[in-house]
Amino acid sequence: MDKFSYINQADPQYIEALYQTFKSDPDAIDPQWRKFFEGFEFALSSDSGTAESVEKVRKEIKVLNLIHGYRTRGHLFTKTNPVRTRRHYEPTLDFHNFGLSEEDLDTVFQAGTEIGIGPATLRKIIEHLETTYCRSIGVEYMFIRIPERVKWLQERMETTRNLPSFTPEEKRRILHKLNHAVVFENFLHSKYVGQKRFSLAGGETLIPGLDAVIEKGAEMGLQEVMIGMPHRGRLNVLVDILRKSYAEIFAEFEGKEFADAIFSGDVKYHLGYSSEVRTQKGKKVKVSVAPNPSHLEAVDPVVEGMVKAKLDKTYHNDVKKILPILIHGDASFAGQGIVYEVIQMSLLDAYHTGGTLHIVINNQLGFTTNYLEARSSTYCTDVAKVTLSPVFHVNADDAEAVVYTILLALEYRQTFHTDVFVDLLGYRRYGHNESDEPRFTQPKLYKAIARHPDPRKIYYQKLLRSGEIEKGIAEEQERDFRQMLQMRFEQAKNFKAPPPSSQVPDECDRLKRVFIDEKEKKSLKTAVDEKTLLQIGEKILTIPPEIKVFDKIRKLYDHQRKKLLENRIADWAIGEYLAYGTLLTEGIPIRLAGQDSKRGTFSHRHAVLYVEDTEEEYVPLNHLTPNQAPFRIYNSLLSEYAALGFEYGYSCATPEGLTIWEAQFGDFANGAQVIIDQFIASSEAKWKRMNGLVLYLPHGYEGQGPEHSSARVERFLELCANHNMQVANCTTPANLFHLLREHMKLPFRVPLILFTPKSLLRHPRCVSPVEDFTHGVFQEVIDDATVQPEKVKTVLLCTGKIFYELLEKREKEKREDMAIVRLEQLYPLPEPYLEKTLDRYQKAKHFVWVQEEPENMGAWAYLCRTFKIRSLELVSRPESATPATGSRS
Repeated sequence: MDKFSYINQADPQYIEALYQTFKSDPDAIDPQWRKFFEGFEFALSSDSGTAESVEKVRKEIKVLNLIHGYRTRGHLFTKTNPVRTRRHYEPTLDFHNFGLSEEDLDTVFQAGTEIGIGPATLRKIIEHLETTYCRSIGVEYMFIRIPERVKWLQERMETTRNLPSFTPEEKRRILHKLNHAVVFENFLHSKYVGQKRFSLAGGETLIPGLDAVIEKGAEMGLQEVMIGMPHRGRLNVLVDILRKSYAEIFAEFEGKEFADAIFSGDVKYHLGYSSEVRTQKGKKVKVSVAPNPSHLEAVDPVVEGMVKAKLDKTYHNDVKKILPILIHGDASFAGQGIVYEVIQMSLLDAYHTGGTLHIVINNQLGFTTNYLEARSSTYCTDVAKVTLSPVFHVNADDAEAVVYTILLALEYRQTFHTDVFVDLLGYRRYGHNESDEPRFTQPKLYKAIARHPDPRKIYYQKLLRSGEIEKGIAEEQERDFRQMLQMRFEQAKNFKAPPPSSQVPDECDRLKRVFIDEKEKKSLKTAVDEKTLLQIGEKILTIPPEIKVFDKIRKLYDHQRKKLLENRIADWAIGEYLAYGTLLTEGIPIRLAGQDSKRGTFSHRHAVLYVEDTEEEYVPLNHLTPNQAPFRIYNSLLSEYAALGFEYGYSCATPEGLTIWEAQFGDFANGAQVIIDQFIASSEAKWKRMNGLVLYLPHGYEGQGPEHSSARVERFLELCANHNMQVANCTTPANLFHLLREHMKLPFRVPLILFTPKSLLRHPRCVSPVEDFTHGVFQEVIDDATVQPEKVKTVLLCTGKIFYELLEKREKEKREDMAIVRLEQLYPLPEPYLEKTLDRYQKAKHFVWVQEEPENMGAWAYLCRTFKIRSLELVSRPESATPATGSRS
């Protein structure tokens, strides 16, 4: 039907020039244009070539330009705002602005075929365009540079004129869900006066919209929906979409939700939930809402990571089976840079989840800030254009338009597997939270809102006027629903403990913390027999002759193989390879992502090899055994905040796998501090969710200036409590090997913060013999095996690469009265091993903590608080406001 979509991108002068070319040489122009002009020639055959026929062609082109104007700018002239007058835009879409006049209104134009109504009068064409593009729905899509997608949208919108066509049963369903949404909010407002709940009031049509996604999505093959959303409207989504029991919600208001001593918990409108929802046609869809903090939009990459993990391991990359839905506020969507990062990730192989349905609950203000003060862009959704994703703006008071639009967006996502955005223009009936007074800052707006009926009342009146529903049914629904709520409310008040949860737990939720003693921990088998170890090492370090790689890479691999197989030692890269290889052959999948991780920031890893002429990738770690687990390694986009959030989410959904995020330099984690604070360090305490994410943070003072020295050890140690994380700084390849393997063999998951080396990657002394991999376990403390304890007067304790500098200095000065003890695990502080080690030095007078970092940084403050075994002295750089100097010397 849309045979002439190529006209949309042209201006009248260009089309006229094409027409003149057609007349002189038809074969000189595009076949589609030739076909178009042939139709005009046929229509004008009675007076072809006259001035009148040329004028008719010009008029047709002007009508086509008018159509193009509606498609590109119609969204600026919609009736999408329920409580404000729209800003005025010029020029308007008045037909006069396109060189047309009143005399043309009843003229029949062939251009009507462009919008699917055939030859039609200008009046009918304008009416059709007005209805399609300027009523309750506005659409931005003409910037999409893929004709197939533009045509797909035009066909669906212009054939229906963007007018919903629901059955009576579907309309009753919409009213039913609206009734639940509105009455639930009103009930909470009356029962918990002054308590924060972040009401959905003003945007309740979200609920029938999400309900329709699950019903329709199930028919399209959808098996799982993962929702990330802010606090506003969360309680309503939990009860009306995920079917969380009302008794549970009321019990949380009564303060009975935190019975578990480990689980400190968060406020009720931050918590996550999962359930299995059965549709009206009997299909089952798993629906989850991810937990998230008040750091708005921080949950976005977490949800995407969870979905990616499920695609990798459960749905075999069939993106039609799982859908991420991100619900945003307008102010945060426009204001938070994390949104841009997540959208930039959406089409990259490392992060692609088949497209996200973004729904903006547009309250037209953030806390107390009006939208005119909140952004420079025309719309809060303008960032969508980065990925050429369509944007629908819809009046949140028009329930049917909302449901229709969200379903159209769902169909687009399922067809093209890209992001799609729905801007739900409503309002916020109360203040930011229910104890705020919004009329302090928006008196005019809130005077209008106070008079404005809720969406349920508007829809009910519409159905009554059309005779599609009998009078009194909405009141009857409300009465029955209120009675049920009151009954659940009374039950909740009488609970002595939280009611049983109806949650369907995820894998991480099923894992429970097990406290194991050191004896049990040391019984974990992390050593690997020599034959297996060397076989794996040989496969990793052998490049098949048919893989044509850069000569320098082949020489490097040959050198590494010789080092392992003949010299029987392993440097850091080999130790890392062996940890990955042995885990993979034991069926443990690995995902490693970070900036430049394929090669490694310092060129130590080279886990991905590139064929010279084609740049085809070859990954030795994926060629070990036929039944091995997959090794996935990615270079991330230049992001820390979103990238780390994504890996946290991925790790949440794959507790059986090793998930690693690598910072280019350790201090780059500063840019992801929200994820570290709100998710990684507090995952178990706040969200009751275990997570085994590993962070590689290159750390060490090698004269590279303040931005490339410190991974901010002190910040991570400040976050440590209740065994929530493991923090380590290994100094040997074998200890790294055992640590990573131990991490995966523990019966529970905790984040592992691993400070990794830079200069030690190639340090001649930072190597381990093969025997250290085939025997032993992870050593939290490494004693000094080179001294005689009775001669030692001073014990130096340190962590990381400064050990090798102290060792070199001691050897140079030939000191025998000084022992150097390495603290490989900083948290939990391995007190039994430290005490046993230090007891060896009975004649020592001084116990000194030596660190590279300034006194106010590094592990010193933490040790002052926790180290009770001996009195420690300190050697460090003096206090500083910056981690290091910019001068190498």
